[in-house]
Amino acid sequence: MLLVVREQLIQERQSHEEEVAQLKETIAQAVCEREKATQQEINQTTNQPSSKKPEWDKGESVTRGRRKKRRGRPGAGNRPKPEPDVIHENPLLECPVCGTDLSDRPVLETPTRIVEDIPPPPEKTVVSEEIQERKWCPTCQVIVSSQSERALPKSDIGLQASVLIAYLWVVLAISLPGIVAYLGTFFRLALSTAGVSRMVIRIGTILEPVHEEIRLDLKAGAMIFADETGWRIRGVLWWLWIFANPRSAYYWPDRQRGSPVVEKILGTIFSGVLITDAWCAYQQIVCIKQTCMAHIFRKIRKFRDAYPQYWSLVSFYRRLRRLLEDGERLKKQRTELGEQVFERRLGLLENRLDALLAWKNPNAVLKTVIDKVKRQRNYILTFVRYEGVPKHNNFGEYIIKRGILKRKVSGGSTSAEGAMAYARIQSVAMTCQLRGLSFCDYLFQCLKHYLKTGKALLLADYEQQGMITAEKKAA
Repeated sequence: MLLVVREQLIQERQSHEEEVAQLKETIAQAVCEREKATQQEINQTTNQPSSKKPEWDKGESVTRGRRKKRRGRPGAGNRPKPEPDVIHENPLLECPVCGTDLSDRPVLETPTRIVEDIPPPPEKTVVSEEIQERKWCPTCQVIVSSQSERALPKSDIGLQASVLIAYLWVVLAISLPGIVAYLGTFFRLALSTAGVSRMVIRIGTILEPVHEEIRLDLKAGAMIFADETGWRIRGVLWWLWIFANPRSAYYWPDRQRGSPVVEKILGTIFSGVLITDAWCAYQQIVCIKQTCMAHIFRKIRKFRDAYPQYWSLVSFYRRLRRLLEDGERLKKQRTELGEQVFERRLGLLENRLDALLAWKNPNAVLKTVIDKVKRQRNYILTFVRYEGVPKHNNFGEYIIKRGILKRKVSGGSTSAEGAMAYARIQSVAMTCQLRGLSFCDYLFQCLKHYLKTGKALLLADYEQQGMITAEKKAA
């Protein structure tokens, strides 16, 4: 009897042990899946900055003492007032309170103020009939005709309206129905969305040589900021790429998000510094690289917030941030230290980085973070050695925000031709902004030049004309 009871107890114990083992395995799998989901969420949201404050200035610092009072920036009321074009007198004929007649009372004082306004919406558009002459050219042995300078060939939309449409579509990111409504309300210009779409695509085609000029100007520069964002064409996922420097901005839509796009735009070798967000597509090009440390810090902060029980994540974050701050300080002291001392201290910084990445016995989460940073090890301290190179890709993100705003308003494009037209016109508009040029004036002069010669006016030629005009005015 006792043997039977003992065997039953042994069997029950074995079954309990098996059940406990299964529960432990289930719990381990659940923990592993939860960590994978957390890391996947971090990787998906890490490129969404939470504020305009730099990543390395967020977090542990606590405001001490009294806050400084914010001072408002000078408003529009403090700018110099323009000279008035007209003077309007406003006579006081009766009391605005009680209605007493004041027409025979003497004027005590006449205070003045400057008011700026815009003309009222026109009653109708300016419609012109363009008469073109045709004549026989004995030299060319063909019949030639004169060209109007008020509109593109076979178009019933004038140049001024075409420039305004491009400005509204690209710079202000207004949708095609919004442009149609705006022109109809304020200018009495009745257009269809299809007509506006054809016009911007045609302008984009004309600007193709200028688009290529901007790309070549970028390749000849000392550094390039690169980034990409999603862009949909009839619901299909495409990508809008940007390559920019402080002088030029180049937008390019493409189906792919891989290295062939980078090679198509920049080639396989670039002689300057490429600043990116560590996307693998940029690794194929042979050049000096600087990874965006804002993205790395943002990712570490996401892991730290997701796993507050691991103090080692906070320690790693602080040490990496302090290392970059020392790199910024060393960069500023380069001239007074001399090249020999600078190189020695830069070597010490690199040794500190290697020691940080060789963290002893890291937990699984910290090891994941270290592996992500280790893949960018050669591109972390590039900004210290090269003058003018930042440790972040903020400029690239600033340039691509134009495309993000347009995507949020319009949802992308309805055709590949429309996406390419947007990229070309936006490239010209942003480049004009970076160079301090008027996009509207340039586009108007470019279209006039196209009417005369059949070719677009390059930005270099437009800048040269501006310099000559400025010299003549100065003389």
